[in-house]
Amino acid sequence: MRKGTATKELIDRTALKLFAEKGIRETTIRDIASAARIAEGTMYRHYKSKDDLAWSLFHESLIELGRELREIADKHTATRAKLEAMVRYFCQAYERDEDRFTYLFLARHGHMQRMSPREPNPYLVFERVIRRGMIEGEIAKGDPDVAASMVMGVILQVIDSKILSGRIRQSIASLADTIVAGCLRVLYA
Repeated sequence: MRKGTATKELIDRTALKLFAEKGIRETTIRDIASAARIAEGTMYRHYKSKDDLAWSLFHESLIELGRELREIADKHTATRAKLEAMVRYFCQAYERDEDRFTYLFLARHGHMQRMSPREPNPYLVFERVIRRGMIEGEIAKGDPDVAASMVMGVILQVIDSKILSGRIRQSIASLADTIVAGCLRVLYA
């Protein structure tokens, strides 16, 4: 791995951790550089500003998650199996990289409107799977955008209760069966 690539990855990982712990606004370039044990000037070789860094992390992470979910969906034929696998993957991915998910969760309101409607992201993948399920008669006809929003709402509300209020103490992965059941109830009630 080239030194520049390794440094960028160090900056990214450090920023994700600090953004998840302190928030974007409360985290400074100096905080990130200090925690990464690099000079502040090194930060600017990779990113124009903290906002550029925050957007890049959000954008790349959300697209990566969208692609991963699409790959998971493509491994299954039936809509229900696709949805179950996607929700389970989402729960497990949260546990594998809690800093990234916490950051995505906390930053989504500030960055989501900047996403292109054609870029893969979790919402669009869920919406497409649900739309296809409606077309094929596996899910009752309805508005696929509303249905996808409701499914994402089930997932995100549980994450909200873990991250923001601390009401949920269990791991998100341990709640996968419950979250899957809730999502399926929204679509198959």
